[in-house]
Order: sequence, then C-alpha cells, then structure tokens
Amino acid sequence: MFETKQIETLRPTTLGEILDRTAQLYRRNLLLFAGVAALPIAVIIAVTALIFVSLFAIPGLRGAGDSSFNPATALMTALLVVIVLPIYIAAAVFSFAGLTEAAASVHRGEKITIRGVFNAVRPFFWRYLWFGILQAFVIALIPAVIAGVVIGLLVYLTPGAGAAGGVALGFLAFLVGVAAFGVIIWRALGYSIGLSVCVVEKKSAWTSLQRAWRLSEGTRGRIFVLYLLILALAMAGSMIGYIASGTVGAIAGVMGNGAGYAAAAAIVAGVMYLVVDFIVQALLAPVSWIALVLFYYDQRIRKEGFDIEWMMQQAGLMQPLPAPPLAEASSISAPLAPPDTVEEP
Repeated sequence: MFETKQIETLRPTTLGEILDRTAQLYRRNLLLFAGVAALPIAVIIAVTALIFVSLFAIPGLRGAGDSSFNPATALMTALLVVIVLPIYIAAAVFSFAGLTEAAASVHRGEKITIRGVFNAVRPFFWRYLWFGILQAFVIALIPAVIAGVVIGLLVYLTPGAGAAGGVALGFLAFLVGVAAFGVIIWRALGYSIGLSVCVVEKKSAWTSLQRAWRLSEGTRGRIFVLYLLILALAMAGSMIGYIASGTVGAIAGVMGNGAGYAAAAAIVAGVMYLVVDFIVQALLAPVSWIALVLFYYDQRIRKEGFDIEWMMQQAGLMQPLPAPPLAEASSISAPLAPPDTVEEP
C-alpha cells in the first residue's frame, strides 16, 4: 500500500511554488483525490435526487398548493434529516481527513490508494469528528454568540434612543457584525492547518488547534490569497453548471409545448445541474486540502527545521521525532493570545 520516496520540496517555498506543487500533486494523483473528495458530495447528490424524484413520483407529497401544509412531505423531510445528516457528517469526516492523509502521503513520496486512505482515517474517526466540532466552535460560534448578544442589546436600546440615537445604534450594530465577520475570518486562517496537524502528527483535537495557531503565524496572508483563488474557481464552476443546465433546459423547452414538456425540461435541467455540480465540486475540493498540507510542511521547515530532520531520518542518523508540543491552553479564549514559547520535546 505504501512506497516511500524522497520529498521533492525540502526548503521554504513561496505561494506560487506551493500552488505549483499543489497542481503537480493533484495532476499526478487525480483519481485518488477526486475519488476521496466525491464521498460527501455523492451523499448530497443522492439525497437531493431522492427528494426531487419523490416529489414528482410519489402521489400526495407535493400537496394541494404552494401554501398548503403537507404532513407527508414534512414527515419525509424530517426522516431524511435524521437519517441522512449523520451519514453526511461521517462521509465529510472521512473525505476531509482522507484528503489531508492522501496529500501528506503523496507529498512524502508514498503510494497510497483510496482504500488505503479510508483505512488510515478509520481508527481516528472520532478524533477527527471532534476536531471538526471544536474547530467550528472556536472559529465561528464564540464570535457569533458574542456579536449576537451585543447586537441584541443594541436593538433592545434602539426604541428609547430617539431618531438620531437609533441611527447611531443601528450603525454600531452593523460595525459589530462586520467586526465579528472579520474575527471569524482571522481565526479561520489561524486554525486552517489544524486538520493537517491532527492527521499528520496524530495529536488531540485541542492540541492540534493550539499548534496550528502557532504554526500559521507568518503565513495567514498567503492562506487568505489561496482561499480567494479557490472562491474564484468555485464561482466559475457554479457558473458553468448554471449555463449548462439552463442551455439544456431551454433546448428541451423549445422542442415541445405544454405543461408536460415544461416539467420535463425542468427535470432535465435539474439533472444536468446536479451532474455538472458534482463533477466540479469533486474536482475542486482537493485543491484547498492539498495546499493546506503543503503550507503545514512549509511552516514546519521554516520554524522547526523539518527539512534537516527529514534528511537525517532518511540517512538513518536519527529516529523520527514528534513535533514540538505547545503548552496546553487553560481556557477557551487562549487561542486568541497563543503562548510565546514552545515546549521542547
């Protein structure tokens, strides 16, 4: 399953070199990355298709009108959420951790299969799941709750503040929302390589977050540019899906008249969009995970001399050493002000 070779890049790299290396690894292992990335997307597509087909094929699910409440539809939706949501979460954990595992393996020069990736993720599934929950809590939930409380207080004070005071409080609430959004982006960049730490070093979820915050110092701007590039690619892919489905639906609609042809055109356009969207997402998803793994190794080279350590290991001069651990945080707010020192192993 594994075949070890020498890492090709053992020096600090620029953003352009990381993007170039990402493209190289992806191109050489296209089926591996696309196959691992397709798992959660396939779940979403399958559920969407099931709902779509059920609404048209099962009598009574659509209800009498747009405004009518249909218990059958509500029950089916609830069942799908209860059954499918855990399946999707599990698939996402396997996919995201699997993409990270695959990227780290191929970067180290190892040969690994899709089955090997999932086998490597399975023993640590609950750890990776907890990491995802904790990461979302630290990055988004805390700032969102704080901003929500402040904005709610400002809204509560608005009626008694008069016209000018109401405008001032409304503008202040807007600034609080913008500030919260900025904090979320900032924290997301700081913890972005956390999954790489958790997967590669097999550290606990909280320790991985703390270590990721420290490692990401000095490279968060480059990671932000990476996310902007991925966002642009995602928008382009979505545009392709809309154009393809709209074109097919328009052609199907022109070929016939009547409600039957219109419904058929809508079905064809919907299926086409699902197919194109599935392909685009499966191809685009690995890009960020590969690049983040490369950022992780690049920061270890810059901060910890990982290149020297790796070459000594390959020469048989030393055994693999664990990465230097960070001091454990004493509170949930510690990541905002990470410690200035790193404990030696």
